[in-house]
This record gives sequence, structure tokens and C-alpha cells, in this order.
Amino acid sequence: MIKTAAQLAVMRESGRLLAQVFTMLDGFVVAGRSTLELDAAVEAFIRNDLKARPASLGQYDYPFCINTSINEVVCHGMPSAKDVLKDGDIINIDITLERGGFIADSSKMYMIGNVAPKAQRLVEKTFEAMWAGIRQVRPGARLGDIGHAIQSHAQANGYSVVREYCGHGIGREMHEEPQVLHFGRPGTGLELREGMVFTIEPMLNQGSAKVRDLKDGWTVVTKDNSLSAQWEHTVAVTADGFEVLTLQQVRSCVGAACLRCRHLGFRTG
Repeated sequence: MIKTAAQLAVMRESGRLLAQVFTMLDGFVVAGRSTLELDAAVEAFIRNDLKARPASLGQYDYPFCINTSINEVVCHGMPSAKDVLKDGDIINIDITLERGGFIADSSKMYMIGNVAPKAQRLVEKTFEAMWAGIRQVRPGARLGDIGHAIQSHAQANGYSVVREYCGHGIGREMHEEPQVLHFGRPGTGLELREGMVFTIEPMLNQGSAKVRDLKDGWTVVTKDNSLSAQWEHTVAVTADGFEVLTLQQVRSCVGAACLRCRHLGFRTG
């Protein structure tokens, strides 16, 4: 559960490379592309450009490199040539990458074209909920502090928190201990220690928190067909707080409208 300084250095590199995958996708995820095209582009970039391994491919017999969860899909959406992005869609793309024996895991929401204000708000408040949880991370804090911060932010904004899926420890294996719930009571749960690395990946629904599985055995959707959103980062516990290992580098943004800049305190455009 505790990573050494040397292991964290390797994980930091895996996270840096994974962030580059999302930077590549930023100009590629557009209306008219199928989710199968997205999967092919990610695999080629990871293998050929980054000289790394797409860790989800073959994991638990999963046949793709990424998960593509559109609109009412909560998680584990499978790429398909039939799923073509269209104006107004929201999509979560979840990617894992292994380099040097250690895995990084992250997911990001993309809004396609003219997205309805209610959908935009869901995407933004889910992003904020993830950061509310991340900001609780420090030695001596507890897992319940993370879950409580996420749940409180979600419910204050009128959203429900999916409970069947959670964050997880990560390292040489994609899923390690501990489980990181996105709901809970402050001051409860495992005490955080320097060197722990885990994901924080809340899934918020516009309607009920209830979900159902589709017949493909992977795709999970909202039971009431309401929209769902998710963001995810791999986070390390440091001596005095946290380090987000999968954070994208800021090259350009739109100032106050940039979600990432706003929550990290950046004010330059």
C-alpha cells in the first residue's frame, strides 16, 4: 500500500505520460468521430509515441484500451463503431497506462459542441466534487473525509453519488487497497499515510443514484436514464498534502472559464 520514493518516481512518470494522452485527445474528441476511432487513436499514441502499454486492454478480459461513457452511461462504456459523437453529447473517457511496471489511471469529461446548460453544470460540479475530495488528502486525514467532501458538494448542488463504484489503490496492479468511497462520514475510515497512492473518481447523476448493467457485461447506465458525469485522477499522499500524478500541463486556457485553472488557483489566460 505504501510506495517508496523510487516507486513514486516511476508512478509519476506513468502519470505524466497518461496526461499527455488526454492532451492529444483534446483536439481529437469531436462530433462525427466514433468511440472506436478514439480507442484506436489512444492505443496508437500510447504504444508508438509514448512507448508505454495501454493497461486496460486485456485487464479482466476487457477488449479495448479505453472506456467511453456517453450521456446516461455511468462507467465502463465500450468503444463501438456505431457510437458516433454528436452535438450536445457529454462523454467520459477513462484511460490507464503502464510504464516501468506501474500503472496510472485517469478520466476526463468532454463536452461536444453545443451542450445544454444543465449538462454543462453537471460536468462542472462533478469536477468540483473530485477536487473537493482531493483537497482532503494529507497524512493523518481519513478516507471518510474524502468521501464526505465529495458527497456534501454533490448533494448541495442537487446531484446523487453513485455508490456501486469507487476509487482504489493503484501501483503495480490497477486495483489495490484501499477502496476510496465517494461518500462517507468525516473522521472515519483508514488513516492516510505518506506514500499511499489511489484514485479519486466520483460519478454523479442528475437523477437517482441507482444504476443498471447492460447485457454486454460491462456498460453501466443510470436506471432512470438521467445524465451522469465522472472525473478521475491518480493521487499520491505526500509529507504535507497531496500530489496529483495525472495532472495535465497548462499551455493555454480561457482564464476564469477554465475549470482546471479555476480550481488550482491559476488566473492567467
